[in-house]
Formats: sequence, structure tokens, C-alpha cells
Amino acid sequence: MSDSEKPSTYLSERFQKAMAYATELHKDQTRKSTDITYICHPFGVASLVLEAGGDEDQAIAALLHDIPEDCGGEPRLMEILEMFGPRVEKIVRGCSDSLVEDPEEKAPWKERKEVHINHLNDADLDTLMVTAADKAHNARSIATDLQNQGPSLWKRFNANQENIIWYYESVYAVLVEKRVSKALLTPLRNAIDVMISN
Repeated sequence: MSDSEKPSTYLSERFQKAMAYATELHKDQTRKSTDITYICHPFGVASLVLEAGGDEDQAIAALLHDIPEDCGGEPRLMEILEMFGPRVEKIVRGCSDSLVEDPEEKAPWKERKEVHINHLNDADLDTLMVTAADKAHNARSIATDLQNQGPSLWKRFNANQENIIWYYESVYAVLVEKRVSKALLTPLRNAIDVMISN
């Protein structure tokens, strides 16, 4: 086997452990206003990270990126630190826009998003890569559903179409400025363009 045929990232038992951990914590959750099991999103984000040349820690963080936000806040981050180490914990922390234990206590949507965008301006490349994969996967899902279902799709969100597009455009602008991989920026840009034109 030539070097060009070997995977750039070998996934170890740590990755399998992260898959099992994420699957267990998200098992009762679905994608917003659907019956689609939620774990397909972390799996999709990890896949995009790997396709963009990410390493195992980045892919593990992609699998775990929504756990503190949706499954218990800061105590979950401490579990992630213990199980997967400080680099993974730092990435997951950087991708979280809320760390309250009770999701009902989250700050208002726009306030959280503004803080998160500001944070991205100072984020490291690890966090930016996982964020880009997360936004690309979410934006692609929105764009696909918008093309299949029409404008009624927007009713499923906590924010209106204008604010959702503002958020994705704002994140995209930071990611472009920080020179994140085009493998992640291109699908994100394409999805935003669909949101705007539909």
C-alpha cells in the first residue's frame, strides 16, 4: 500500500469510546422538530472533520460537541476532560454556546449566538474546524429540508429566517477570515446561498 492510499488519520479505541458515549447521551433526543435520531448530527460533523483532514482529537470533539450544551453543562465537560483529555475538552468548550446544566435555563437565542460569534474571533484552529463542520452539517440539513418542504421549514426554529441567516453569515465570515479549510467552507457557503434564495 502506497503512502497516498493510507488514511491520514487512524482512529483508535478512543474514537469508538467517544461514539458510544455520545450515542448513549443523545439516545433520547431527535433533530429539531423531526423524528430523526439526534446522533446522526454528531456523526455527520465528525465525518466532515475527518474529510477535511482533521485528526482523532478533532473528530472526537466533533462527536462530543453538543453534549455539554444539551446533556448537562459543565459537569459533562469535566467527564469529557477525564475521559478524553484537555485538548478535546478545550475544543468542546469552545464549540458550546451554553454550559448550564438545565437546557431550560439557557440565555435567549440571539444573545447566545452573539457571544459565540465574538468568541470565535479568538478561538484556536481546532475549535474553528469543529465549528465549521458543525455549521456546515446543520446548514446543509436546513438547505435540504428547505428545498424539500418549502418555507414552512422556518417554523421549527427558535429564531426567524432573517436571524438564522444572519447567524450563519456571521460565523462564515469569521471562518473565512481565519482561513478554515475550504472543504468545510464550501458546503457551508452553498447551504447559506440556498437559505437566502429560498
